[in-house]
Amino acid sequence: MRRVGQSGLLVSEVGLGCNNFGRPGTATESLDGTRAVLDAAIEHGVVFLDTAEMYGGQGRSETLMGEALAGRRDRVVVATKFGHSGVDMGHGPTAGAKGSRAYIRRAVDASLARLRTDWIDLYQLHTPDPGTPIAETVDALDDLVREGKIRYYGHSNLTGWQIAEAALTAAGGAGSPGRALPGFVSSQNQFSLLEREAEREVLPAVRHFGLGFFPYFPLYNGLLTGKFTREGGPEGSRIMSQRRHLWENAPWGALESYQAFCDARGITMLEATFGWLLSQDAVASVIAGATSPAQVAANAAAGGAWRPTEEELVEIDEIFPGPLSSEG
Repeated sequence: MRRVGQSGLLVSEVGLGCNNFGRPGTATESLDGTRAVLDAAIEHGVVFLDTAEMYGGQGRSETLMGEALAGRRDRVVVATKFGHSGVDMGHGPTAGAKGSRAYIRRAVDASLARLRTDWIDLYQLHTPDPGTPIAETVDALDDLVREGKIRYYGHSNLTGWQIAEAALTAAGGAGSPGRALPGFVSSQNQFSLLEREAEREVLPAVRHFGLGFFPYFPLYNGLLTGKFTREGGPEGSRIMSQRRHLWENAPWGALESYQAFCDARGITMLEATFGWLLSQDAVASVIAGATSPAQVAANAAAGGAWRPTEEELVEIDEIFPGPLSSEG
């Protein structure tokens, strides 16, 4: 278990992304499939579960999780998200903008009902809402903490300056609700060896303001698991069936060098990828999706298998240069 930033929230260092629960065409579309994955997660200590009101379509992921977790809610740490800018959850026009007090009130009650729980451990703003002052969002979320509906709150997809604005506003800066609040405890943004742009502004802001960081798409849709080559990948995988352009445009020279790096150390690419991510000081948990118990078990094992030395981190940077290393 790892601490999320400077908060008291503890999460498993390997988390489970629940965006596949309820998704048509997956093994976890059904309750039985979802329950099998959650059973495996709890068995292997993957107890940080990350979902969103939109996952699975109109709350289907939360609904399946609520049913599958019946009688064992206290064994897991549940995070969910609200207010994705591009998704209508049917709360109606009177709910206001996605970061508004009215929307948050309706969204949290709907998520609590679907999840069949009295509390959400981490409630996250899914995407920025430019139409609502961040002070209103923070104030509304703090009210939910005081009422016991949520324990902590975080955000997702904010830029570096937005992270700073949110932290300073909560601390009582310009535009604050009029009192200093604990504020956001976490940030969730895309980050992997194949997408390191967060190193430019997001991660420095996360570190400066003491937030925990959750990278999403940490395995880059599977390209960083070792299951794909220039020749192809597993039939039925999401990349080969729905996102073939990711495979077609993948940097195969770098991926093959990375595979050689792993082979020289007797580790799998999955183990190396988890090890690299978990060696980043701000990372609280690596959230990886899964549609089968075997994938959950493999992720859990990979999370504790290997950590790079300083010299190995330099080697990995040479294979996958980040935005700062390429500038320097």
